Amino acid sequence: MSDLPRKAVTRTAKLAALPLGFAGRATWGLGKRIGGKSAEIVARELQQRTADQLFKVLGELKGGAMKLGQALSVFESALPEEVAGPYRAALTKLQEAAPPMPTRTVHGVLEERLGEEWRELFLEFEDKPAAAASIGQVHRAVWHDGREVAVKVQYPGAGDALLSDLAQLSRFARLLGPLVPGMDIKPLITEMRDRVAEELDYGLEARAQREHAEQFADDPDVVVPGVVHQSEQVLVTEWIDGIPLSEVIADGTQEQRDRAGQLLARFLFSGPARTGLLHADPHPGNFRLLPGGTDDEDEAGPESWRLGVLDFGTVDRLPGGLPVTIGRCLRMALEGDAEGVYELLRGEGFVKESIELDPDAVLEYLLPIIEPADADAFGFSRGWMRAQAARIADLRSPAHQLGKQLNLPPSYLLIHRVTLSTIGVLCQLNATVRMRDELEEWLPGFLAEE
Repeated sequence: MSDLPRKAVTRTAKLAALPLGFAGRATWGLGKRIGGKSAEIVARELQQRTADQLFKVLGELKGGAMKLGQALSVFESALPEEVAGPYRAALTKLQEAAPPMPTRTVHGVLEERLGEEWRELFLEFEDKPAAAASIGQVHRAVWHDGREVAVKVQYPGAGDALLSDLAQLSRFARLLGPLVPGMDIKPLITEMRDRVAEELDYGLEARAQREHAEQFADDPDVVVPGVVHQSEQVLVTEWIDGIPLSEVIADGTQEQRDRAGQLLARFLFSGPARTGLLHADPHPGNFRLLPGGTDDEDEAGPESWRLGVLDFGTVDRLPGGLPVTIGRCLRMALEGDAEGVYELLRGEGFVKESIELDPDAVLEYLLPIIEPADADAFGFSRGWMRAQAARIADLRSPAHQLGKQLNLPPSYLLIHRVTLSTIGVLCQLNATVRMRDELEEWLPGFLAEE
């Protein structure tokens, strides 16, 4: 399947087959065990087959299916290693590539949106896509003024595909639960559905990218490509080279991992403070590590490497930056002020008025999660992420019981998801990060108020 399947019945059939496939493989596994294979070997084979089918379908369908796969991909570090292994390679594929649109379809969109003489806008245009995303794919080209550019072309029918996929996926979200222990998949899918219109609007994306490019124009650490041209279904931006973060995760040096992690944390917290916008799609496919500072990349030290940031299709609008309540709550928690933390959470709606909780128990629930903010430098790892996920997912644990009683106000939903996703990427990177430095610099309320 090389084109984006647009007929609802085709897409629905593919997605509907996934739960049946899960059930079929369970039966197959039972048969293998009866036949004498060990449970451990059968489980491993089941995981591999499940990964192969699930992410093959999500990647082929693109749209909302691929988008969900990308969102889940940053959480694979929360899985036990024996389960995560078979999924990791398939998830990484979703971050960087998917089956391309036929060339004739790409040319058709460009002709419709840029005019019949669209080729005159480019000195060169590569028909083979350089990357693929959930609603469009990117082609490398040279603009008529000589600048190297990335041309993002939206899949025809992408909007209908997104809505159809997400509606279908929400029907069996419970089956996807084991992919991310302790996380309810359904609200994630609901939030994606609510933002479909924004994601499809390249005008909004161009505006968000321009604002970031302007604010980070002279930044020594972060590179945001400028917008060259925008029209409906087509977005042209400056091209940036660099090492995809997925490659750094796979086989980067520890210096690269630590530098990428530090810059990712810096961008997460500085972006809202500087632009009033939160980049809300932090999967590794949207970031590049750029060597800099010298013409000889081998001589460029880690401190000169920069973070390239792509894809501003999903942003959260935060005119005053991140809410000051987050900084205050984090500071009070680290100071051990259980009563103060509890009152802040209740005031913001994290604890509903109808529920009474023990402030000390709430603080005990939070402290392991905010450990990175309490260290001079914190080593993020899959082991740490798995420990957090296991603590919250264990039905018998006090943390699970307390977590079920907490509420996530709608205004914090996207902030919460972006923070969790970023932490997931930091754990994939296995990066040591001076998180507290970034919080002190950029998070309102984190430093004690005079």
